[in-house]
Amino acid sequence: MRDYEWKSGLSGLIKSFIEMNHLAGLKFEQQERFLQHFDHFCFYNGYEGGTLTREMLESFIYGQGGADRTLHNKEVLLYRFAEFMKQRGYHAYLPDIRTKYPASCHIPHIYTEDERRRFLEAIDSYPQTPNSFRNTVDPVLFRFLCGTGCRLSEALNLRIADFDYQLGAVTVRHAKNNRSRIVPLCTSLTKRIHSYIDRFHMGCSSDAYLFPGAKRGKMDRSTAYTHFRDYLLMADIPHPKDGPRIHDWRHTLAVENLRRWSAEGLDLCNMVPYLTAYLGHQDFRATQYYLRLTAEIYPELVRIMEAACWDVIPGGGDNEES
Repeated sequence: MRDYEWKSGLSGLIKSFIEMNHLAGLKFEQQERFLQHFDHFCFYNGYEGGTLTREMLESFIYGQGGADRTLHNKEVLLYRFAEFMKQRGYHAYLPDIRTKYPASCHIPHIYTEDERRRFLEAIDSYPQTPNSFRNTVDPVLFRFLCGTGCRLSEALNLRIADFDYQLGAVTVRHAKNNRSRIVPLCTSLTKRIHSYIDRFHMGCSSDAYLFPGAKRGKMDRSTAYTHFRDYLLMADIPHPKDGPRIHDWRHTLAVENLRRWSAEGLDLCNMVPYLTAYLGHQDFRATQYYLRLTAEIYPELVRIMEAACWDVIPGGGDNEES
């Protein structure tokens, strides 16, 4: 990818746009490939200079056809590139976002504050289980999942050494797409994990699992899910065929932050990259799903959110383990 020879009159701007996204912490690999193809297209079709016309964009986006997912991604990417050019004083046509991104069939459950309270109370009041660590581990594990939005697999892979009490954060290593990141914790969760380690992990190696299963080995995902179902039942939170799921705590955290930022009048175009990096998404596409979901759940915020991010709300993303 890095060996591509840039050719068109737009190549300098394209490379600056790519570098800006890399500096924002985005991998941006698929987008870079699209932009290489666009550079090649512009050069061989004789488009010169620092302008971006409707003819150029529509010919590149729709000329070869393609799946709706691909067309939508091209539309959004080139809309953002056009905005990047206009902000720097160049003439650039802003393409329409006309192709809907194929939506996921699953509709996540967004937990209410009352459901969260009842769920945690159920964990804390669960009957004592001899020969099991669940009464000690689960209250911390599920508070970690609720409070950070981490994936279950990320939590179960954490080692004691990954927790930094002074920094108030955990390091998630080699997660989805082989990406590692530092996840900051709130003060109460930092103190709870610190106390939990002092009490439960006394004398353990720093390489031991932070949230272990039987015999202090790695907890199985199915075990965590079985416990989760018990707590839902105790908390009187219905569990139909398709959920709620543990992963929906991640959706809830993302949606609640977007709702709060919108209500506070913050610029979502500035805030979304922070959410993308915090959640460990490879690029903006997975985060776009939460923008759409937030607008659907909180219709009073549609006007605010569309004004800031109209180009990403209409489509749906692939939210599986996003």
